[in-house]
Amino acid sequence: MEGEISLQKDMKIQNVNLEKSENQERHRTQGFSSSKALVVRRGAPFRVSLQLKGQAFNPKTDSVSIKVTLGRLYMVMPVTFSKNVPSSQWKAYMDPEGLNLQNPSIFISSPASASVGCYGFQLCVLTQGSQKTCAFGKFILLCNPWCHEDVVYIPFEDQRQEYIQNDSGLLFIGTAMNIVSRPWSFDQFEPGILEACLDLLQVSPQHQKNGRMDYLNRSNPIYISRVVSAMINSEDDCGVLKGKWTGDFKQGVNPSLWTGSGDILTQWAASGFSPVQFGQCWVFAAVMCTVMRVLGIPCRVVTNFNSAHDTNANLVIEEYYSETGQKLNLSKDTIWNFHVWVECWMTRRDLGSGMDGWQVLDPTPQERSGGVFCCGPSPVKAIKDRRIDLFYDIPFVYAEVNADVHSIVVSEGRVVSYSKDTERVGSLICTKAIGFPRHQNITGDYKSIKSPTSTLSLRSSTSSEDSTLRRGSTKGVLVFLTLDNAPVAGGPVRFTVKVINKQKVAKKMRLHLNAQAKKYNNSPSDTFWETHGVLQLAPMEAKVIQQQILPDQYECVVGDDLINLAVVLEDMASQERVLASEEFNITSSQLTIQIADKDLIVNKEQTATVIFTNPFSQPVSGVLTVAGAGLTQGKVHFRMLPLRPGGQVEQLITFIPSSVGAKMLQASLSLTNINSTIRGFKMFSVLRA
Repeated sequence: MEGEISLQKDMKIQNVNLEKSENQERHRTQGFSSSKALVVRRGAPFRVSLQLKGQAFNPKTDSVSIKVTLGRLYMVMPVTFSKNVPSSQWKAYMDPEGLNLQNPSIFISSPASASVGCYGFQLCVLTQGSQKTCAFGKFILLCNPWCHEDVVYIPFEDQRQEYIQNDSGLLFIGTAMNIVSRPWSFDQFEPGILEACLDLLQVSPQHQKNGRMDYLNRSNPIYISRVVSAMINSEDDCGVLKGKWTGDFKQGVNPSLWTGSGDILTQWAASGFSPVQFGQCWVFAAVMCTVMRVLGIPCRVVTNFNSAHDTNANLVIEEYYSETGQKLNLSKDTIWNFHVWVECWMTRRDLGSGMDGWQVLDPTPQERSGGVFCCGPSPVKAIKDRRIDLFYDIPFVYAEVNADVHSIVVSEGRVVSYSKDTERVGSLICTKAIGFPRHQNITGDYKSIKSPTSTLSLRSSTSSEDSTLRRGSTKGVLVFLTLDNAPVAGGPVRFTVKVINKQKVAKKMRLHLNAQAKKYNNSPSDTFWETHGVLQLAPMEAKVIQQQILPDQYECVVGDDLINLAVVLEDMASQERVLASEEFNITSSQLTIQIADKDLIVNKEQTATVIFTNPFSQPVSGVLTVAGAGLTQGKVHFRMLPLRPGGQVEQLITFIPSSVGAKMLQASLSLTNINSTIRGFKMFSVLRA
């Protein structure tokens, strides 16, 4: 009798197992293991298993349906025994082979065009006796660059590893002739970062205005990328970062001191979405790279050296100098020594197949796009082909890499010299190489590069004689300004001025040399070094002048500041002037990081040594900070006592890698008595035990 009663017991769903470990390995989302929710990618099935109590599942008489919800949007689907449902639709099915009737497994698959977000699902079983039993759960759905049908599909595994899975990398700043590699921790798999990135979509003006339309539009990476580009800066919304380029940073953090995206996104979410202070272009770009990688859209950080900000869209940047070589702040147009943005990979069905691939997106607030401070996505191919008729913001990005520079010397309000440079802007565009700690030159993707032969013929022609870097010319005199080597902190800045008299008459020239400190993104401040003199030139004579600026003369410029160096020659007979100029950075020596073991094993304690040698002419002290996503629990700080000039100090670090794959340990030494931060990094692979 008891047996008969137990057979008649109603079916109940005792438990729904989301099989998190199995699904996240299959969907390549193991990095998000700290998230409580199941994290999967669109366009691929994931498995949930039911644990039934009472009556077992009977495929002939019982049926199952699943309802998935995203906000107020929902889809109800029957669970079938066939996988053959169009890939453009949601589907749910049981595999009849090996079906466990007491613990059946159900596969749920989203279309490759499903919206990104946090979904709820409700699972209902209808038995023969019309008894209904339900269970609830939730999952997070991301884009899928491994899925051919997804518009963010990127074809090679090394690209997917670098542009989606890699949680550390390098940003490039400085100048094209003296590139500085700045380590950055993207932190996309650190606790709370996934949730912060989803919050970013939820608190966006688009979602607040019309949540239903926002959820529908989140199927499209073009839409997602524009929302994120606007939300990284705080100009129009409660975005992540507030920009600041002048004055002090006492109300927040100096942008140069950030080492990763995790601290910024965590602080923003914890504050109730108050903008984090402060960001500049490389910080905006690096944080956006984190958000896009989290959402499953391939992303990389790109640096454009000598980046034009053309405010009047005439593709010309005017720079003004005094007659003694001092750069003047007379133009609204500017050239940033470097500007950093991101590229995201996607298919552009709105523009046609020729525009697929990398797209420029720039979260640094410069100009409005559609009334909002965002930029892109602009197809890189469209920028190269000057397709300014296409979406989005192509004319602005085109100018950033292609504008001409007009250098003008003024005296008493009058123009006394004028020269044009067609090669300086966009002189180098680069990103981190796949799998290697170095830059990759991608200038040719943005603009046509002149071959050495054509460049030579161009420079020797009369019409373009002024169109070269670091060189000035008048009818009578030619002047070259060249750095002897890439300047390094602690050593003199050595440079050469070469003057050529092109005429068969002697000349008496007044010589002015001027150096000013400058931020990477605006005009220089006051002169900190100058020298003047008179130069006698015999007919057709060439003279070479060697000069140097000593460390104690330029110590105000150590750090992230740059130097604008200019030479102006004045013909004392004709009053003709000629200008040549160069902008450069002084790189600091790097910290050295040595790892004790050749093979690093996950969950096994490892040892590293950070070594610093003082390159300065005075004792220095400071705070050493060491961090690494997947390596250290947060940041580790050490205080460094005063170290004499030339002295060396070593700091031992222990850490336990928590995840496998390519990792980066980075260290930064913030000096207290000199405005400088010394950095270093070490990249390596962590292996499974």
